[in-house]
Formats: sequence, structure tokens, C-alpha cells
Amino acid sequence: MCLEAIPPPSPSVTRRGVLAGAAALAGTVAVSGTAAAASSAGAASPAGATSSAGAARGGGTPAGGDLVIRGGTLLDPATGEVTENAVVVIERGTVRAAGREGSVAVPQGAETLDAHGHWVLPGLVDAHIHLSTAAEARDAVRQGATSARSGSTTFYQDIAVRELARHSPALAPRLTAAGVFVTPDLGDTVLADPDLTPLARLKDGVRSAEALRRVVEVNLARGADVIKTRVNERAGLPEQDPLAQVYSYEQLAEIVAAARRRGKGVLCHSYSEQGCHDAVTAGIRSLEHGAFVGERTLREMRRRGTYFTPTLTAIAGLAESTNPILAERGRTYLPVLKRAVLAAHELGVPLAAGTDSSGGTVRPIGREVELMRAAGLSALDAIRTATTGAARLLGVDRTVGRLGRGYAGDAILVPGDPLTDVTLLKRPTRVIRAGVPL
Repeated sequence: MCLEAIPPPSPSVTRRGVLAGAAALAGTVAVSGTAAAASSAGAASPAGATSSAGAARGGGTPAGGDLVIRGGTLLDPATGEVTENAVVVIERGTVRAAGREGSVAVPQGAETLDAHGHWVLPGLVDAHIHLSTAAEARDAVRQGATSARSGSTTFYQDIAVRELARHSPALAPRLTAAGVFVTPDLGDTVLADPDLTPLARLKDGVRSAEALRRVVEVNLARGADVIKTRVNERAGLPEQDPLAQVYSYEQLAEIVAAARRRGKGVLCHSYSEQGCHDAVTAGIRSLEHGAFVGERTLREMRRRGTYFTPTLTAIAGLAESTNPILAERGRTYLPVLKRAVLAAHELGVPLAAGTDSSGGTVRPIGREVELMRAAGLSALDAIRTATTGAARLLGVDRTVGRLGRGYAGDAILVPGDPLTDVTLLKRPTRVIRAGVPL
């Protein structure tokens, strides 16, 4: 059967369709998500939630739930302050009070989660992740990434995931969406929006100033929060050379300028020393991967306030590949990248944790914290890369990254002191998303 020849929908209709679809998805899954949250809260667990009523009320609502986390040891990543026998009061998904038992008024009859024997931290932030399905979004949040920034998707799935999180926060991290990749070869991504399809006929791909602006503008029309581009080829494909440069300084500057006109920042996939330098001096907001970033570039990043998201987890994963080329690449790049991370930290370059999870496998953000620690950061500084540091990069540091009044009611519980053993963050005992225990 042939399809009827009709004009493609306008970009505005396309975007509304994405948002409406996400809202419909949230509506259809909210009941099952709420039931799952209620069942999880009511079941016996190491953290011992005492009631499922609050989860049933808040699991599928934008406002979130009401919950009191009581008896744990609270860590504030911003100050390093540790509060024993702490109480965190969450109302409608937002922290209303936090402090030592006896100093905080607890609402009468409030649902309580017993955190005795556990440390309580704010939900973690994965600043580089690819979420293309509802299952991936659920996996990420249940592993402790209650907030995240997309590293792009092929067909704007991340924008729908962002809307899903707004309607049903228990089902996905609050997400900063990047839309589609600004890259020379869009491949099937030209089908993501009718306004992209004319780019398929370009002989040299997306390289001209007009073509680069087109992809940025379509992304922003679709509702992207940030723009993702590249300066080097991919490390995860054995046939590509990650040190080969695909965009020049001038092309990167064109992308940055197009994004800035709409008040948006740019994150840039990068590996080579020259590529990293071109990306940073072109004005990107954050450097992704950056294995061979040089000292001159790190100093420029410090001067500009450019963030470094090294995605150590992804590079460590290459070293475990069954493909000999990728395995050798991972073994070679990982120690170089660790040295770059430590050098950046010592110079005062802001760091953000990101797993670069993709392809259906969601790695715990706690693994990235573990690798930051292995690179030479203190435990507290490593934790900050996935809390206060990443929150600043995403522009949500007034609501994410701490458990204080006015902050999001997102938290994780771990069965020990993460300042002694950061590996505990890879396996949270409990995750709370917008006041709902998962």
C-alpha cells in the first residue's frame, strides 16, 4: 500500500505533537507507575517506608508527593556538612525543611521513611546521558539519577522524556533536552523533522553556515534546552578515528552563535587536543569526553567558566569491549583522561559527572563518581561533580544538588558513609523522586 501524498506538517504542529504525545504517554503510564511506587513503598525494604499512601497520592502528579525522611545521616555536598539523626520534610515534591531531629517541625500524620543506618544525599545528576525510551528513563532514575542532561537523541525522544518527567516524575529524571545532534552526517535523523529533510541532498553534509544554523534552529523550534555538536569523530566506533576533526573553529563558532541568539548553550563531543581548543575558544558551554585536552585549553576553560564532562564511565566501558580496537582504545584513553580530570580539578575547571549511557544500557551515575575519585579527587569533590557541580552546569543549582528548603524532593539513601566509600553510590538502597519513594 502506498502512502497518500500529503504535505508534511509544520514544525510547530510537529512540536505540539511531541508534547501532546508525551502528555498522553504520561497519562497512560501514570496509573501503573503510581501503583508500582505504592507497591514498592509498601513492601519490606532495607529503608523501611512505613506507608504507601503518600506514594499513591503523588506518584503520577506533577507536584510530587509528601514524605518525611527520618533518622539518617544527611550530607550537604555544597558545604560538606554532615547531620546525624536528620529529618528531611518533603511536601508536594519540594523540601520544606531539613535538619537535626528536634529542630525540624514534622507534619502530623505524614508518611515517614525510616532512614536509620543510612546516609541521605540529594538525588544525583547525570550530565551526559542518551535517553531514548521510557524504560531507559526509568532505569536512570531508579539508579539514582533524578536529574540529567541529554547528550542528544535521534528523533527528539529526549524532549518527550522531559515532558514525561514533568507529568510523572517517578518515571523519569528531570531532563535538560538536547534534541538531535548537530553533526556532518545526519543519517536517518533527517526524518526527525520535515524541516531537516532538505539537508539530505547536501553533497558535503551539514557543514555550511546555513546548514549548521538550520539544524540549531529546528532543534530550538522543537523545544531543545541545549545544543549538542561534535568536533571529533566517535571513539565508540572502531572504523572511526576519534582524533580526526570534523568541524573547524569557524563552524563551531557558527553553531555557538546560533544557539546564543536564543539564549542556549552548546555541549561538544571532543577528543583531540586541537579539537578541544577550537571548541572551547568557539564558546561552548561544556567539553564532553576531552581525553587529550591540553593545559592551554584547561586554562582557557577556567578563564571562561567552561565545564568539563569527561564521561570516564564510557571510556572505561571501551576497555571492556570484545572488539580489540575499542578495547585498546579504552585502555589507552582512560589513564590519559584521568590525568586530564585531575589537572582540570587542580586548575579550578568546573567538573560535571556524566555516564554517556546509550543504546539501552543505563550505567549508574555512581560509577562516574567512583571514577572521579579514582582520578584523584577527594570523595566530597567527586560527589559534588554529580550534585552541586552538575546542577550548576544545567542551570538548576537553586533547586537541585542539595536537600535544603526550596530544593527538589529528590534523594538517595545508601547503607554507609559515601565519604569513606563512594562506590556505595552505585547501588542506592532507596531513591526518592519528587517525594515519592521508588
